[in-house]
Amino acid sequence: MSTDFKISKTYQQINEKIKNGQVVVVTAEEMIDIVRENGPVEAARRVDVVTTGTFAPMCSSGAFINFGHSKPGIKASRVWLNDVPAYAGIAAVDCYIGATELCEDDPLNRVYPGEFRYGGGHVIHDLVAGKTVHLKATGYGTDCYPRRKFEKHLTLKDIPMATLCNPRNGYQNYNCAVNLTNKTVYTYMGTLKPRAANANYCSAGQLSPLFNDPYYKTIGVGTRIFLGGGQGFVVWPGTQHNPGVARTEGGAPLKPAGTLWVMGDLKQMDPRWLVGVSIQGYGASLAVGLGVPIPILNEEMAAYTGVSDEQLFTQVIDYGHDYPTGEAKSLGQVSYAELKSGSIRLNGQSIPTVPLSSMVRAREIARTLKQWISEGKFTLGEPQMKLPAG
Repeated sequence: MSTDFKISKTYQQINEKIKNGQVVVVTAEEMIDIVRENGPVEAARRVDVVTTGTFAPMCSSGAFINFGHSKPGIKASRVWLNDVPAYAGIAAVDCYIGATELCEDDPLNRVYPGEFRYGGGHVIHDLVAGKTVHLKATGYGTDCYPRRKFEKHLTLKDIPMATLCNPRNGYQNYNCAVNLTNKTVYTYMGTLKPRAANANYCSAGQLSPLFNDPYYKTIGVGTRIFLGGGQGFVVWPGTQHNPGVARTEGGAPLKPAGTLWVMGDLKQMDPRWLVGVSIQGYGASLAVGLGVPIPILNEEMAAYTGVSDEQLFTQVIDYGHDYPTGEAKSLGQVSYAELKSGSIRLNGQSIPTVPLSSMVRAREIARTLKQWISEGKFTLGEPQMKLPAG
């Protein structure tokens, strides 16, 4: 740690404060006023931890499930959970179900726009909610695993092990989507009306975890987090982690940048924070509740966590033509304060904005994490490896 800082704390010191009930924890939104009124040095002196939160569809999510051995045994080569295929090329009774996988009999977009009523994200939600799920497995038969077909109904309690494993969550910034064509389009950013009649965005802005640690100085491999209502960990940079983008003077990226690969015990999670999502015309997904505590090790981290929506910006992208053709270019830059105001201006036109991410849920996650830490139920995990920062 640099000796140039006026304030200098360690993870161990902060964790001792948590254990002794002396820790000072605030949410990222509360930290904005503290930094604004007192400056980063005094804010770092007063505050030990800042909590963040986000709740939104995160397609790159799923769960590893070990469904237990049968008698006689089976080496499953194909697996379905509630008719949703799971990848079985792992081991005899292990599989991975992805949030975006769909029932085999789903008509997809043959009936346009498709409704995608049930997919892997819904299976994960049903399991966490304690519902019964139908398992079907087939195998080709071996000397040690002679059985060729196996079916049973099970709940999460019946499963020996279930691990939420999300390869790309918590995007650090994301596009604002509009549609400049003359027809309605259906995208992972939601339904976009023709001629830029709406603008959809997906970020908690000033509450979003990676906006509060723009260069990943405290978020890395081993960071303990709020995940799906339970405790999880950052285990690797997320797929498509791309930190080397243009940034503001304060370090905030101006377009999609860093991502997190996260894991946790599915059996400890809550259906309120893992919700199956159907996106019309696009597919199925999983809305994930994610929160990260930011230790205020020095005034630099205090300054980062004092960022507000007025200081955070994203690019407006045409998802009607430019994005699907791979020619996405910025049509303009807007702040999250503008997006959250309910409308933005583009080409002299006022356009209503639509959030895909829930600020109400993001605030609840940040407050819950604050409570856990304040009550000594949650200590900080010191990263064992930093994420690539560009």
